[in-house]
Amino acid sequence: MEGSFITWNVEPAIFPSMEFLRWYGVCWGLGLFSSYQVLSFIYKQEGIPIHELDRLVLYLLTGVIVGARLGHILFYDPLYYYEHPQEILPFRFQPAFQFTGLAGLASHGGALGAIIALYLYRRKYKKPFLWIADRVVIAGCLLGSFIRVGNLMNSEILGKETSLGWAFVFTRVDSVPRHPAQLYEAFGYLAIFVLLLFLRKKRTVTIHGSLFGLGLVLVFGLRLIVEFFKIDQVPFEASLPLNMGQVLSIPLILTGLILWVSRLSKTKTSLPAA
Repeated sequence: MEGSFITWNVEPAIFPSMEFLRWYGVCWGLGLFSSYQVLSFIYKQEGIPIHELDRLVLYLLTGVIVGARLGHILFYDPLYYYEHPQEILPFRFQPAFQFTGLAGLASHGGALGAIIALYLYRRKYKKPFLWIADRVVIAGCLLGSFIRVGNLMNSEILGKETSLGWAFVFTRVDSVPRHPAQLYEAFGYLAIFVLLLFLRKKRTVTIHGSLFGLGLVLVFGLRLIVEFFKIDQVPFEASLPLNMGQVLSIPLILTGLILWVSRLSKTKTSLPAA
């Protein structure tokens, strides 16, 4: 503790001599493994062959990682990467080969990448898009929670200054007590995961797209709110009425709201008259 605050001074690398093995990557790995287990449980419960899930996961993993990387490049720092295109890749060759990792991933880009991957998967394997999305959004919330814990381990995506008793002092950055915004999102996504998993078998969410729509509203609604407690990630956000994370969240919230309401209306009309 520092005063009444929580001191956070975790080394991003698990072992100092192994820079490529970092807590952030471990959190990603645990998140992917846990999400796969959740989808596997759902598929087995519904009597769907696991080999179909394996194909889906390959599409999703590619879509999320490529989308998240391109999202960071396009949404947050396109000029920098235009001038330094070699840094788009997770390694460099000069002055010697070095694995650098994907230094910059945007969750909105990852979400869009996952949606595109679902569309491509649906076209090839002839599965209903909304049926798949209803199940993937549950696992996606769990993955998002692990990723935010990874951000905490990296002392990144910092919150604004606060005097609240649970403030974190990220000593690797400065000595300012801040909102642990990473944990706000991590706990929030975990709660949404539990809620969606609970609602999966309820009558009000039997129409395809209901869970997906609700998930979009809750996840990106939470993101929009938590952004008020974060510092800007890039300088140009200071000139915006809302930061980039909030601007990108609004269309996804509206899409989810339209989808959710339309699905609920369809559910009500399909119910037998009393």
